[in-house]
Amino acid sequence: INVWDGWSARTVAAVRGCQALATASHSIAESRGYPDGERMPVEEMLAAVRVITSATDLPVTADLESGYGDAGATVAAAIQVGAVGANLEDQAGPIDDHVARVAAARAAGTAAGVGFVINARTDEYLKGGKSRARAIDAGRAYIGAGADCIFVPGLTESADIGALAEAFDGRLSVIGSPKTPTLGELARLGVSRVSVGPGSMGVAAAALASAAGALLGRMSYPPTLAFRPPSPT
Repeated sequence: INVWDGWSARTVAAVRGCQALATASHSIAESRGYPDGERMPVEEMLAAVRVITSATDLPVTADLESGYGDAGATVAAAIQVGAVGANLEDQAGPIDDHVARVAAARAAGTAAGVGFVINARTDEYLKGGKSRARAIDAGRAYIGAGADCIFVPGLTESADIGALAEAFDGRLSVIGSPKTPTLGELARLGVSRVSVGPGSMGVAAAALASAAGALLGRMSYPPTLAFRPPSPT
């Protein structure tokens, strides 16, 4: 589940069965008044990651976008603030450019003596031409450069998901949503990682909007007004 600050991290971490957390750059940026897309200074992003890693004892992977201009240095800094893994996106750019980013990230993890998990993202289905062949070429190149998993947001069709999972030997990460197959079906197709990106912030915003509607309409006090996230320790 993707989180964006201390209280969202503590709330999700307290749910039975939660074993790890992931940040979402879009949600972190939105919560601080920035648009997504590395518009937020890297220092602020890393400070947000530190808050999240300090909020619980669970491992946290950080969404580091495309590395903020220096993937190796950014990953090294993320390790310093407690992250154990990262998303790195290619923005549908040249495959060789992202191979270099992934290799730099892997080198940073090795230098730090950390088994850092790299979730290399290809945006072929999100911003590119939705070419299955190109997505496979990109993913295989990133695995060769040191990626542990290939993240392909924008996938919705079972045929594409299954083909990519097979091409990457199951090392496929996707965004789950009402537009995608169910979690059970994704598992059957061979997907190894499912995240929800900014969807978790959408869940929180929808709940707040619903409660505000009830209060402003003088209909009722929503029962969820009594909810409190776990306090910082």
